[in-house]
Amino acid sequence: MATIGLDKLYYAKITEDESGNETYDTPAQLAKAISAELSVELAEATLYADDGAAEIVKEFKSGTLALGIDDIGVTAASDLTGSVIDDNHVLISSAEDGGTPVAIGFRAKKSNGKYKYYWLYRVKFGIPATNLATKGDSITFSTPTIEGTVLRRNKVDVGGRHPWKAEVTEGDTGVSNDTVTNWYKEVYEPVITAQTTEEG
Repeated sequence: MATIGLDKLYYAKITEDESGNETYDTPAQLAKAISAELSVELAEATLYADDGAAEIVKEFKSGTLALGIDDIGVTAASDLTGSVIDDNHVLISSAEDGGTPVAIGFRAKKSNGKYKYYWLYRVKFGIPATNLATKGDSITFSTPTIEGTVLRRNKVDVGGRHPWKAEVTEGDTGVSNDTVTNWYKEVYEPVITAQTTEEG
């Protein structure tokens, strides 16, 4: 089903333990969302045998997230890009800046009035692009765009996989109300019952 809206753009800072496994801070609102474009790059390999493709493997490699936002405050800019806030609360960008990855959450409204919710577990952003224009005969809004690379997270799930995205649609069969209402209280952690096999 088509989506017709985008809002509730949040981010959560990441802390890593000695093994690189992520824990997430409480999510904070990033900005008012204008647009979000997510593209995915796959690692692909084909094994040929008997004059044909015998096996094809396609795995997530990385992604690109481009966010159009109304404004980015100094705190969020510092958290996302590594820029420094000086003693006068001025944001200072340096050549050496390199932000640490964060989790990004947002939701998209569907045409039936329900929402689809997302968390991207690990996104590393660059410096926001600034678009400025002089005022002319008509009003033109100039808004920043920030682009990040979407990565898989280091922490594995019970199946030994590295999640990179979580998404859920409000009202789908099996989706509890708590999952949706708690979506922005903390970054969603997968709940997967460990599967055991019996040997006999």
